[in-house]
Amino acid sequence: MANQIGRFFESQKPETAVAGIEDHLMKFWDPRMRNAIVTQLAEGKIQLDPPVREAVERLKGRKNG
Repeated sequence: MANQIGRFFESQKPETAVAGIEDHLMKFWDPRMRNAIVTQLAEGKIQLDPPVREAVERLKGRKNG
C-alpha cells in the first residue's frame, strides 16, 4: 500500500514527493501501522520504492512515528 501512495506523488520533485508521502503516512495511518512498516523495513521484510523508503526512514525519528 505504501508504494501505491508513493506512485501518487511520482510526478512531483523527489523532495516534495518524500515529504508528501511522509505527511500522508502521519495523517492517515494509525501509529501501529507506521510502527509496523518502520520495523518491517528495518528487518528487511519489505521492498519499498526509493521515495517511500526515505519517507518511512524519516518516520523513525518522529515521536509516535
